[in-house]
Amino acid sequence: MDNLPNTWDEWITNFGEWQQRVGFNPDWLGDFELSVLFDWERAGDVIEFGDYAGRAKWERALQVPHQSMRDALITMITVQGDTEFASVEQQRHLLASAPTDYDRYAAARIMAEEQRHGWQMAYLLMTYFGQQGRREAQKLLERNAQDGDRLLGAFNVPMPHWLDFFCYTMFVDRDGKFQLGMLSTSAFKPLAASMGPMLKEEAFHLGTGFNGLRRIIKAGVLPLDMLQRYINKWVSTAHDLFGVDASSSAHWAYVWGVKGRWDERKKLEAGIEVDKATLNEESRGHYHQEIAGEIRKLCGYLPEDTPKLYVPHENFNRNIGAAKGQKFYVDGTPFDGSDEDWADYLHNILPREQDEIDLEEIFKQEWIANKPMSTRQIESGIGVSAQA
Repeated sequence: MDNLPNTWDEWITNFGEWQQRVGFNPDWLGDFELSVLFDWERAGDVIEFGDYAGRAKWERALQVPHQSMRDALITMITVQGDTEFASVEQQRHLLASAPTDYDRYAAARIMAEEQRHGWQMAYLLMTYFGQQGRREAQKLLERNAQDGDRLLGAFNVPMPHWLDFFCYTMFVDRDGKFQLGMLSTSAFKPLAASMGPMLKEEAFHLGTGFNGLRRIIKAGVLPLDMLQRYINKWVSTAHDLFGVDASSSAHWAYVWGVKGRWDERKKLEAGIEVDKATLNEESRGHYHQEIAGEIRKLCGYLPEDTPKLYVPHENFNRNIGAAKGQKFYVDGTPFDGSDEDWADYLHNILPREQDEIDLEEIFKQEWIANKPMSTRQIESGIGVSAQA
């Protein structure tokens, strides 16, 4: 690693080279400022859970009691940063084919904020974790989703078109919200303080996904059974992102106080006891409940005599966890047919080659309702120069 950065400014120089390498023109950022932001007040001063609860939160890595705990923090920060840069690599090419000016702006803004989030994680690594942190910060710029070597599989999945993008921001970015929320009460104060600004920006990503799907339904061009197949694809991908059901890593992260539960503070106030053996499963359950509510809202835009959209069960099409490689219907009941029957079932329930062919023609139509841009969005210049 010949270009290992020794200072933050050196890392920023390497970041500029990454932008050039992946084909992201800095002009697309408009007036968006890449920066490092903290919300120290929201982070709190006292460790809130785990074996060190009641002590002062750690403000420097050397205050973290054990190397294994520092290693866990480095891993969490690295994985989070890796997902941010991977998303840009997955989505960058879509700017040239945006269906509306607003969608170009929205996607460019999301990519700008993802880069800022990646900056934030790289800053933590560079500032607090010595040579090991500098090495991991540089690796964030060396892995590439297009090469399939990002750390989490979902962030190596190709995103060929805008239907994938809207499902991704609806479901995968929502997983990101849960991960950020669970880190927002971390005993490592710089990490906890990083989460507040990131969560505020993440809200726009989720809104982009929901509103995109709502506008697709409103246009009435894209067949709903096709939309359902893409929902099935990305929901099962997002379910996997929570990890294995019984995770020793999640167990120890909680014991050490470095990563909490979703809504940790509310659960502490309510006296809800923690089951450290099922932390990932619990978080996935909260996530599933939330997206089910979002899909019910989308169904409110459908004609009354139209079959409703649904969220596939947590066991469907899983590649991680207790249901990995097992056969379940979308409603969660075990599949009872042959391997050939299973292949036929998946052909009908997940996106297929014909869908991709049909989408090429659908995208030539007004397949998504237009959304006017606000004056502020126009003046920001975000995404304007990315027009084809």
